[in-house]
Amino acid sequence: MSNEAIIEVMPAKEPSKNEVIKEASNYLRGTILEGLANTSTGAVAEDDTQLLKFHGTYQQDDRDLRNERRKQKLEKAFIFMVRVRVPGGVVTPKQWLEIDRLSDQYANGTIKLSTRQAFQLHGILKGNLKTTIKEINESLLDTLAACGDVNRNVMCNPNPHLSAIHAQVLDYARAISTHLSPRTPAYYEIWLDKERVAGGDTGAGEEDTTDPVEPIYGKHYLPRKFKIGIAVPPSNDVDIYSQDLSFIAIVENNRLAGFNVAVGGGMGMSHGNKATYPRLADLLGFCTPEQVVDVAEKVLLVQRDYGDRSERKHARLKYTIQDHGLPWFRNQVEIRLGYKLPYARSFYFTDNGDRYGWTDGTDGKQHLTLFIEGGRLRGQQKEGLREIAKVHQGDFRLTANQNLIIGAVPAAERPRIEALLKQYGLDQTWQNVTGLRLGGLACVALPTCGLALAESERNLPNLVGELEKVIRASGLAEQSIHIRSSGCPNGCARPYLGEIGLVGKAPGKYNLYLGAAHNGSRLNKIYKESITNDQIVAELTPIIQRYAAERQPEETFGDFVIRAGYVKAVTAGAVDFHNQSVEVGI
Repeated sequence: MSNEAIIEVMPAKEPSKNEVIKEASNYLRGTILEGLANTSTGAVAEDDTQLLKFHGTYQQDDRDLRNERRKQKLEKAFIFMVRVRVPGGVVTPKQWLEIDRLSDQYANGTIKLSTRQAFQLHGILKGNLKTTIKEINESLLDTLAACGDVNRNVMCNPNPHLSAIHAQVLDYARAISTHLSPRTPAYYEIWLDKERVAGGDTGAGEEDTTDPVEPIYGKHYLPRKFKIGIAVPPSNDVDIYSQDLSFIAIVENNRLAGFNVAVGGGMGMSHGNKATYPRLADLLGFCTPEQVVDVAEKVLLVQRDYGDRSERKHARLKYTIQDHGLPWFRNQVEIRLGYKLPYARSFYFTDNGDRYGWTDGTDGKQHLTLFIEGGRLRGQQKEGLREIAKVHQGDFRLTANQNLIIGAVPAAERPRIEALLKQYGLDQTWQNVTGLRLGGLACVALPTCGLALAESERNLPNLVGELEKVIRASGLAEQSIHIRSSGCPNGCARPYLGEIGLVGKAPGKYNLYLGAAHNGSRLNKIYKESITNDQIVAELTPIIQRYAAERQPEETFGDFVIRAGYVKAVTAGAVDFHNQSVEVGI
């Protein structure tokens, strides 16, 4: 694969602080090793907290303890979150057991299944950080590029209905992930005790030559994070329209013909800043399976060369495309590819949720999707999955909706799995549960996320419980409604694609959004600003009751609130998302 025309373009404007940190980091080394060795504090140097993200970990602190520790004149209760990269979300039972062990031995005893099909371990002390990451690598998983200004975990929907196609698509997800991984030896030096590579601090040449250490990224890496997802229609559970780059599998005559390419999606925004907004991805064209890794690289390179390195809130690919236009972007990609991308082919999505219970795959294998509320595994559920992993002969698949698939179960193995499910209460996770609860998605937020303005994971189950009273009374218990909650406007739980979206505004207060498409193809719109849980319930109760009484056959909740005039449809995030096209709340 050629790297011709790879020229790292730095902005004419003053670079952001993060760009300066990357410039001086010696390919992500910084002073991380020295910081890990410093036992006088539970933290690392401020610049190193940015570099640690590239290595797959965030420095955090327990915000529940801040006030008390401040009174005692103690430093914050510093802890680290480690994100384990799992391309496509598929792990072996042996790897599951290792993550389970590490969560107990070094973390807070829980496992968080993230919205990007990754594991997150919370509450790790600095003294245990290196050992944790080293042992993750020994399980043949890693944390490299799970965070930071690089391509992050490549998502791929499990789609057990098309198991043979999924196996192929999973291979491409892994190939993209491998190809776009940073090449710096710093990760291996710091966490795996590898000897420092001679010349490892060599920068790019004075002329426009390929960087000898990072041939794709260069020493400044990307302007911001970069997210890739692959979907196999009709399921859009990876929310391809929210990704910087997506590949939509085109299946013709039961074979993988290729992929539609979509670019420029992204969820994050900032309160009070209308120059920031969520945006849905645009279709760029079509590529063959053999071209998919090449296309992924070249799309990333255009963003590397032209993304905004001065203003981080304007640095995602969605703004690059919005500023320059899709035709310009396609031309830049095709120049680097050396060939044209044909028009995208037809496809359709039915929904962006998960299918629960048992489903048939291929070769006599079956798959069981469990509902894991908030993606948080603890206690009996975690213990039961540990026992299942000890005997399971297939795989585990993390879904993009924070749920878990016990995958590729041979028919002869199913009775033993079902017995363990019943023993540990896992057979009931999706039974007698409303469609609203099953459609929930929540980021971690408090107490560990430093950006959270309000609760999310700890709040949503109780809020849903209150909404379920009117849901059940209205005869909608089985109706699938997607509700998504994020503790801040960065949107890690993809709240702007929820039929009901909640975004933290202040402690105990949320912006309420309505009207996203059930299949993830339309953003929602603000309905009420800065309201409490009780007010959210009060606002939604008459809307839910009216939906039950007036909905048309097969009409989803997101479509209904638009038809009923509660909000107007958002067809373009840059234009419609912030505009008050109807009087809010009417």
